[in-house]
Amino acid sequence: MIVPDAEERAQGAFITFEGGEGAGKSTQVARLAATLRARSGRAVCVTREPGGSPRAEEIRAALLGGVAKPYGPFAEALLFSAARIDHLDRLIRPALRRGEIVLCDRFIDSTRAYQGAAGGLDPAVIAALERVVVGPTRPDLTLILDLPPEDGLARAAGRGAGTGQGADRFEAESLAFHTRLREAFLAIARAEPQRCAVIDAARDPDSVESAIRATVASRLPGLLPLKGSRGVA
Repeated sequence: MIVPDAEERAQGAFITFEGGEGAGKSTQVARLAATLRARSGRAVCVTREPGGSPRAEEIRAALLGGVAKPYGPFAEALLFSAARIDHLDRLIRPALRRGEIVLCDRFIDSTRAYQGAAGGLDPAVIAALERVVVGPTRPDLTLILDLPPEDGLARAAGRGAGTGQGADRFEAESLAFHTRLREAFLAIARAEPQRCAVIDAARDPDSVESAIRATVASRLPGLLPLKGSRGVA
């Protein structure tokens, strides 16, 4: 596992998107990527977890298919960690060393929320996995898209309608599970306000996009013009 030194890491910017099912993360990642490509003059790498590299995508298929569920949250966390190691080494860290902006749909906070708070895995175990797997490669900014779980699950169901695909391993969990997820993400935001920003994802996509742009401009002003400058909502 390759761990970049501080000088290498400082060249790029790492933004992660978190939230429950149906929060609109994929849509907003794509929109922010388009904005940054047009206005920052820098390369933008869009990726996701689990996945992002060929080996990690194979693990993603197994996880979302529920292969690890019978073995409990610790087994799932180990598989997520295995995927994350490959993802970091093969895609995220090289992109950051090249000075790119990396936008990732889910990262460490999803493991904390799904396998930790909602799944019941000891937070100390989660923290130990993070130290070994992630090391210093932490997000510069985490955007937590928040909305009531009932609304998110309805969106997720609508997204899958007509595709022939049923709910995946996590979408199929109970409403109580998804309520714990939402509470976990909000608790993470309260615990790490310097890194995290909560975005109201219950609004229409254009309003959510505008809020994200404003947050990025405020938190990482080197990437986007400050609010009030040309093109920033």
